[in-house]
Amino acid sequence: MPLFETIGLGGEKTAVVIDIGTSYTKLGFAGECGPRAIIPSEVKRQQTGKVVRLEDYYNTNQDELFAVLVEFLHQMYFRYLLINPKDRRVLIAESVLVPTNFRDTLAKVLFRHFEVPSVMFAPSHMLTLLTLGINTALVMDVGYADTLVLPIYEGVAVLGAWQSLPLGGRAIHKRLESLLLAESTVATEGGTELPLSSIVGTVKEEILEDIKVRTCFVCSMERSRKVQDAAMAQLGLIDPSQAGQSPVASTKDFVRQKSATEVLFEQDNELQSVATLILDAIIKSPIDTRKELAENLVVTGGTALLPGFLHRLMQELNSLRQSPKYSSKLAFGSFKIHNPPAQPNCVPWLGGAIFAATEALASHSFTKDIQYEGPHIPDWCSLNNKDFFTEGVVEKTPVSLPTLRKTLEAIKSSTGLGAKGGKESGKDSGKGSAATTVKLETSGESTT
Repeated sequence: MPLFETIGLGGEKTAVVIDIGTSYTKLGFAGECGPRAIIPSEVKRQQTGKVVRLEDYYNTNQDELFAVLVEFLHQMYFRYLLINPKDRRVLIAESVLVPTNFRDTLAKVLFRHFEVPSVMFAPSHMLTLLTLGINTALVMDVGYADTLVLPIYEGVAVLGAWQSLPLGGRAIHKRLESLLLAESTVATEGGTELPLSSIVGTVKEEILEDIKVRTCFVCSMERSRKVQDAAMAQLGLIDPSQAGQSPVASTKDFVRQKSATEVLFEQDNELQSVATLILDAIIKSPIDTRKELAENLVVTGGTALLPGFLHRLMQELNSLRQSPKYSSKLAFGSFKIHNPPAQPNCVPWLGGAIFAATEALASHSFTKDIQYEGPHIPDWCSLNNKDFFTEGVVEKTPVSLPTLRKTLEAIKSSTGLGAKGGKESGKDSGKGSAATTVKLETSGESTT
């Protein structure tokens, strides 16, 4: 790495920016326009030799998660970044739904094992806005495990209006696997064809992802309705009014015809889909912010890379807005989607790289000493930790009344405000300066 790339503000080396997703992890350096590497969020255990995913250890005990994160971060630092972790601050882009146990264990690994100078956990939804230079937006993150929608108004996350559904890349993989097992065949050496389900019970995740990336796309609403009508006709459920119409022909390319990505827009038993998350989040937001949120939509996440996703999302929003459920509650012009300066899966990382390149990183990060002051790492959305983001964490210790009196007497004697000089000092101090009142908290009383 060239020398000029390692020096940041104040003579410090540039910070490391990490975005740990459920499926993939983006990592690189502050001030750069793209991540240095995008690696799977998995690690090969040295003891067993098996490849495990980080999400499988979210709900396990802290010792197992600690060992897995040590191996994962060691691979990240010394195979991909090729740096000494002791020299650089760390910024981690996190989701609102990240488990507290994972945050605490990750910070413990970075401080105890790798001895990093400081760590900052930043919300990925707010980092997304830094790439666009705006303060208000409705951010949708369509990831692998779920889809999360969070409104942000004037730089403040409206946590009471967030929406989430377990719809993402994993849901597409499950639909794709069911289609393969139900309709695909395998040619044998004798020339006969056997159903795939009779040979294997499951399809590997790598194969499903390869098929999704190479062949799948999101079709328009018109084509989706034709495919649904054809599926109903095969089951004998066709509408009598459509009996004279010809259904969509079923070809060998059934994956593209039936479109496994439709699982994102099919409404469940509660009439919820990816599109309804945006409308429900707008309704739960304050009424004077709804119009501005609808005109500032930002879509991120790896699943949003599917061709036709944004076009279909706009069609669904415009169609659902006219339904009786939303027409009486939503009265604004139209929806507008921003075009960030990066691929949807790298937008939060780019926002973290922009923030980590500024001087604000040092004041918003916490060190190893702050980590041990409480049971958990200070959370960015906790109002109880407002002092942490300004001047550091302040621990208020109750003081007994006798100790307080001794302290006040010591202050008086050291400043000359004793019995003899008290009156004169009081007169002199009242001439040129205003009286200063100091309030100290005690266990049961307060003294001014």
